[in-house]
Amino acid sequence: MEGAPHIMATIDNRLLLLIDDEPAQGRLISALASREGFRAIVAGTAEEGLERLKGEEGEHIAVILLDQWVPGEDACALIRELKAARPEVPVLMLTASTSPLLAIEAMRAGATDYLIKPVAPERLQQALRSATRREAQAELQPLAEKLATALDFDTMVGTAPRFRTALAKAATGARGHGHVLVEGETGTGKDMLLRAMHTGSPRARGPVRTINVGTMPASTLESLIFGHERGAFAGAFDRQIGLLELCDGGTLVIDEIDRLQPELQRRLADVLDRGIVRPTGAAHGFRIDVRILAASDRPLAQLVDAGEFAKELLAKLGGTQIVLPPLRDRAGDIPALTRYFLNKIGAQPGMRQHSIADSALALLEAYDWPGNVRQLQAVLFRAAVFCEGESLTAECFPQLSEMLGSQDNREAKHQRGLGVMLYTDDGNLRALEDIEADIIRLAIGHYRGRMTEVARRLGIGRSTLYRKLGELGIDSAA
Repeated sequence: MEGAPHIMATIDNRLLLLIDDEPAQGRLISALASREGFRAIVAGTAEEGLERLKGEEGEHIAVILLDQWVPGEDACALIRELKAARPEVPVLMLTASTSPLLAIEAMRAGATDYLIKPVAPERLQQALRSATRREAQAELQPLAEKLATALDFDTMVGTAPRFRTALAKAATGARGHGHVLVEGETGTGKDMLLRAMHTGSPRARGPVRTINVGTMPASTLESLIFGHERGAFAGAFDRQIGLLELCDGGTLVIDEIDRLQPELQRRLADVLDRGIVRPTGAAHGFRIDVRILAASDRPLAQLVDAGEFAKELLAKLGGTQIVLPPLRDRAGDIPALTRYFLNKIGAQPGMRQHSIADSALALLEAYDWPGNVRQLQAVLFRAAVFCEGESLTAECFPQLSEMLGSQDNREAKHQRGLGVMLYTDDGNLRALEDIEADIIRLAIGHYRGRMTEVARRLGIGRSTLYRKLGELGIDSAA
């Protein structure tokens, strides 16, 4: 790969420089990094880390992972030294603090991302993938950690019809006891919606556990979900209680259920059908009452048709099925989401409140957001960290500006995302009542349900507005 940066050598000799003096943590991170094609070299002090970076192996180091408490150096000062020695190598920081203050200082010193200890495997692997993605630009990278958010439906911002339909269905489903399936692309907010549903459910005070299938080794999933008896297989030295049994009377949240192994899909379907879970190696089963809230990045019906997902399990989970639309299909929600996120970001320690200029808003609305709402949040966080002015402008998003080209091009894209679609997919105009319903929904969301203001802005009386709500089947609470 002549002419390519040294850090992109090959997947077989990519190096991760870990600056950390905790042997157990070093072994864990080395094992997790190896799954992403990295070989870890460990330095126990800041001085040793700088020596390794400048040494013979240094030219092949693709990522640096730095523990906040590494002896011999202040973490932010060390990040500046590392970036001065090798500006092109991304630096990730490990911290035990859940406050974003240190993370903000580290990012201002040059860190690309931060992770909170103990390291969650999926977070580390995501951070490594993002940091070394060749075509990606740092401004648009997701953050490994998520900002804390409340767990109710009031935090689900947006007025796009498909999104409001999904929320209304979720709010209704939350009040029941049946299983729920939420589908949608990565970053659309499935996990947040499921947590909000649990908070609003009759089982909110019951036991709850969450499992992400995509981040768990396949070999441990069976015991984790169903449990096993002592001696059930080689290495089963003790009895393990499965999550289904632990959640009896409560809720089990399963993320990325589309990645569950076929035999476990069928076994789970049988448990939900009979209400009895039998741990591996047990002579008898246990009657349980568990509600499943599941999320899938891919449409399960298509996977069933392709023979990749158990039809019986989809039948059990699909009683309440909700599809969250991607952000590109609800571009009219970007202004409200942007202001909501900036308010949350500004409330974090070490941050300040920012407004958003029209030039920046047009830029955000013109982008397609392949990472959806999660990516928008990360981009706003990075901009807020580095922009000193009171208002975020287009200049605060330099890479996004470069990608989207001229102002005229951005305005053309912006016009496509105003939130009310005039045409159907076949190029014909939509029915007038459908367009009118969308406008009323947007007005209700924009003026936060203040119906007198909605009626005034639409130029109609309150009685006329309520009559239209009834005729068009619009829920004013939405």
